[in-house]
Amino acid sequence: MELKSTKYKWFWLAISVYLIIGLYLLFITYSKPFLNIEIEEQNGRWIVTDPYYKDWAAKQGVAPRDAVLYVDGIQINDISNIKYDFVIRAANELTIMKPNGNLVHVKIKPQDIPQQFYYVFVVPTCYYFLTLMISLYLYYKQKNTMLLNLLILFILTVSLAYVSIGASGILNNLGIIVNRSCMLLCLILLIHFLSNYFKFLNIEWQFFKNIKILYILPLLVMVISVFGITFRSTHLVLSNAILGLFFLLLILILSSMAVGYMKYKTPQLKILLSSIIIPFLPFLFLYALPEIIFQKQILTADICSLFLMLIPFSFIFTQLTERIFDMEYLITRLRYYVSFAFVFTLWLLLGVYWFADLPISKMAEIFFFSFLSLTTLFYVKEKIDYRKRKVLFSTKGDYIHRLYTTVDRIGRVIKIEDLLQKFVQEASLHLEIDSVYALTYDYKNQQFTSTNKPSEYLHNHFNEVMIDRLQLGDIKRVDRFYLAFIHQDVDYKRILVIDHNNSIHLKDEELLWLELLLLYLNNFIENTKMVEELLEQLKHVKEADKNLPWLNKLLWFRFEEEKYQLAQELHDTNLQEQLHIAREVNALIHEKNTMVIQSKLAKIHEQMIASLQDLRIYCENLKPPLLDTLGLNAALEKLIQKIHKRADFVLIYTVDRLYLEDERLNLMIYRLFQELLNNALKHSYANSVEIHLQEMANGFEIIYSDDGVGCEMEAFIQSDSMGIKGMQERVQAFNGQFYIESAIGEGMSIRITVNEGSDILDNNVHRRWSSHFI
Repeated sequence: MELKSTKYKWFWLAISVYLIIGLYLLFITYSKPFLNIEIEEQNGRWIVTDPYYKDWAAKQGVAPRDAVLYVDGIQINDISNIKYDFVIRAANELTIMKPNGNLVHVKIKPQDIPQQFYYVFVVPTCYYFLTLMISLYLYYKQKNTMLLNLLILFILTVSLAYVSIGASGILNNLGIIVNRSCMLLCLILLIHFLSNYFKFLNIEWQFFKNIKILYILPLLVMVISVFGITFRSTHLVLSNAILGLFFLLLILILSSMAVGYMKYKTPQLKILLSSIIIPFLPFLFLYALPEIIFQKQILTADICSLFLMLIPFSFIFTQLTERIFDMEYLITRLRYYVSFAFVFTLWLLLGVYWFADLPISKMAEIFFFSFLSLTTLFYVKEKIDYRKRKVLFSTKGDYIHRLYTTVDRIGRVIKIEDLLQKFVQEASLHLEIDSVYALTYDYKNQQFTSTNKPSEYLHNHFNEVMIDRLQLGDIKRVDRFYLAFIHQDVDYKRILVIDHNNSIHLKDEELLWLELLLLYLNNFIENTKMVEELLEQLKHVKEADKNLPWLNKLLWFRFEEEKYQLAQELHDTNLQEQLHIAREVNALIHEKNTMVIQSKLAKIHEQMIASLQDLRIYCENLKPPLLDTLGLNAALEKLIQKIHKRADFVLIYTVDRLYLEDERLNLMIYRLFQELLNNALKHSYANSVEIHLQEMANGFEIIYSDDGVGCEMEAFIQSDSMGIKGMQERVQAFNGQFYIESAIGEGMSIRITVNEGSDILDNNVHRRWSSHFI
């Protein structure tokens, strides 16, 4: 419990810091619009040379050669960073003197410059809250592992680095510190994540081994940032130095991954390398390198940073699949989407360039927006196409969905007559034809029968030759009818008749739907007949008190399998230990040193005691000794005491005293408890487990629950777990009901109910049991 509390503390501490800092930075960004007006000093005055947002400047009357007098009511000469930066970064109010001497007062609201408002505030805000929700989802829904914890910290740090761009751009002190430190911290977390991931892949990590030392770098950057805030003249130099360090770390990371890929050729590293390189390319070559070398940017940091958002979410996607970076197919599809999107976006930009005179920055924005939108559109389209891949589109709707629902309804019927009647109702409903019925031809009496039509009508319209021509899968149109083969056995042939009366023509989709449904129905009838025959045999056996040869043979095979498994387990465990002891005793015969003999005999004695203890436990598992002597409650108490000694979870239990006439149920209850608790020990990783045996009016109920890792039900069912399967078979043998619910990160709950005396197989009960399990 203490370990889990610590895990909660670090997570909520990280979330609290994220919320406090992030909301403050967003408030600062919103409160002061980003302007980025370049100025220069001429004759003691600061003259506008180049406003970054030219449309806004033209609308407000701000033009080159205007002199800036006041910024937010402060005389421009009193603003410290102006002397070193030559840029008015942000303001709510400007006082400008025109060349003719007129004074202009400009008030700025965040919404006045939509471009900066969306890029610096709206998009970072959306990303900020999206990151928060994803972090909470990952923490609560996924397994708590080191990789996942590092991933959460990584996406939170990237989000803070992105959110702080606005505050850092207007030279807010906290914004500068957070932006610079988070830029490096996210790379350190990425390195930490990659080193653990390399270990996960059993690949040698080529980079820095002692990664914890690297966490000093963000702290060092914080100190440097405080120094730069104190001495404003060093701001630009320190910014370029930190950008250079960021660039160097990134190159080292990519080089290490590239070397690892070249050495081991694993597709996971190839995909991982691509997912990091592609988002960083615009930031590196359009912002970082031009800023470091030429002190000029091709694109601003806020636009280039949009691509960096792809990195944490590509990591999230691979983590959620629990098959980290096993996505070769998805990457090939992504290349496919990107190729189409890139070509069409270039074509679109050529048209925009031809018909509209737009600046490069605006063209770049259109390119990125169109490119990402088209890539997303192709991805969503393919997903929708895949989900609807079996849909036969028609004006009447989704025939495959109808097929699934029809099969589900028909599958609930257990008698052949009811099965045919239900099938006719479904066919009439979905084909929207009233005159639909099942026709049965009796080979012995050579007669046609139907529940809907009189025999005279049938003999007038159908004959034996017409019926004999139909084979499995056939649907034929004759005169005024559609005839479809349903099923045939030694005595009967069953046909579906659709009376179209020369006025209705079934479309290809409807015929295909009907053909598939008829194949399902044919299998349903075959299986129903087998079940009916088996139940009839069991009924006769019970009445005549006889044995079935096939049943005896099956039981004999099962007994032989159990004996083989028992012999194999004894051979691999206890027998091997006994052979080892025999070899040691044989070697001891020739030993002459008394002290050595005594020492070795003591070890042999300990080994024999341990071997006997293992054998005793093995025998108790096969046949609990207390079950026959002291009863079920005593046997369960002893079993629970053993689990207590081995378990690291809190076990809560209650055991009602049962009065069962069938002694076999006592053994079954013991085995169910044994299997449930052993599964909890081996697989649940739970902090608390509850198991209760409760008396019912006609039987008993076992309720089990834990708060462990849980599992995905679909994957769990497909895995065909032997433990769960064994419990199901025991419950099924006594006509009980077995319910199980689980989800990843939400533990597991199982409920078993058995009514004493209902050991005759009831199809309805077991149909309910199966549906609850699935």
